[in-house]
Amino acid sequence: MTPTRFEALPLAAPLHRVLRELNYTVPTPIQAQAIPLLLQGRDLLGCAQTGTGKTAGFALPILHALHEHPRQARPRSCRTLVLAPTRELAGQVGKSFATYGQHVRFRHTLVYGGVGQVPQVNAMRGGVDVLVATPGRLLDLIDQGHIDLSQVEFFVLDEVDRMLDMGFLRDVKRIVALLPARRQSLFFSATLAPDIVDLAHTILRDPAHIRIAPETTTAENIDQQVCFLTREDKRPLLEQLLRAQAGAKEQKLTIVFSRTKHGANKLAKSLCAAGFGADAIHGNKSQAQREKALDRFKRGLTPVLVATDVAARGVDVRAIGLVVNYDLPNEPEAYVHRIGRTARAGADGRAVSFCSEEELEFLREIEKIIRMPIPRWDDHAWHIEALAERHARGKTASFSKTPKPSNNGDRGGRSRFHSRSRR
Repeated sequence: MTPTRFEALPLAAPLHRVLRELNYTVPTPIQAQAIPLLLQGRDLLGCAQTGTGKTAGFALPILHALHEHPRQARPRSCRTLVLAPTRELAGQVGKSFATYGQHVRFRHTLVYGGVGQVPQVNAMRGGVDVLVATPGRLLDLIDQGHIDLSQVEFFVLDEVDRMLDMGFLRDVKRIVALLPARRQSLFFSATLAPDIVDLAHTILRDPAHIRIAPETTTAENIDQQVCFLTREDKRPLLEQLLRAQAGAKEQKLTIVFSRTKHGANKLAKSLCAAGFGADAIHGNKSQAQREKALDRFKRGLTPVLVATDVAARGVDVRAIGLVVNYDLPNEPEAYVHRIGRTARAGADGRAVSFCSEEELEFLREIEKIIRMPIPRWDDHAWHIEALAERHARGKTASFSKTPKPSNNGDRGGRSRFHSRSRR
């Protein structure tokens, strides 16, 4: 039976004390399912979005084990290794361990790039109970002889899909090869694409599976629209939208979603050539490059940000007035996440999705998961009525392009949906 309150979980007294102090009474779904399994020593494959409470879901059982079975970590070693893709995420995880473990005697530290390594080397010299690290800096310090992973008892691989998108697969495999065979392993990802499942099978031993369905309702203040057009006509329609956005009385920011990293780069460059201030963020960009691009976007210096799904997870900017799905996502849940970048904190927003012939099935899956049709926006020069009709019929047939006169960016087919939203 899944526990409905934290007090029902068999956690150590210091952890129940901090939960009371934090006013934590009801666990989230992933916490309620994961904590009892992890307390039993099971490996875990968890599929959950950021913001579902998964950090507490793994931090509390690990802290419980450290409290119940205290021992001095060996020099340069750690009892727990949490691997995160970025230093921001590593910092968040480290802060969570400090918060939940404030009444537990344990040592923890962070290891990530972009800063000097000397304090990190010094922190590891005497060994720690919990090490939260990014792959690159961790391997650097291992190669220099400053960190030994042979004593790891608990291994957590967090945000796996983002880690792979950033090109860390080889590093992750190198790190896993250095871990002892006898350990408890936890594997968390927002999606379970085939390459992620394959990696999980090489890391986990008879794992329990938890899948937390992402939020599938759309924000109440977002005007959603879909345009049916050819792939070649996406860019001119995007430029029309951006011109209308730039000429609006209230200046708002725009985020454009591309399915691939190469596509994001190419689109950002073409928009810059057309006179729009644009930049791209994706997994191939360095942490410093992503932070610089995001800072310029927030300040309005580059009012258009072209992003891939994974790189955009940390984008929480209130002034985004328009989201454009230049490429429809092949994971339908990502649609809800994407359009949720606008209409933040009670503001209004607009989300326009481009659908070409090869994306019709993606659109059908999106509308299925949000349980509503997305209103058509036909009143632009590149509309293809035959493609729209194919979507409406749910059939496949040939079509021909039938241009219509441009309306200079006016909105058509506008509709507001009222539904529950998690801000």
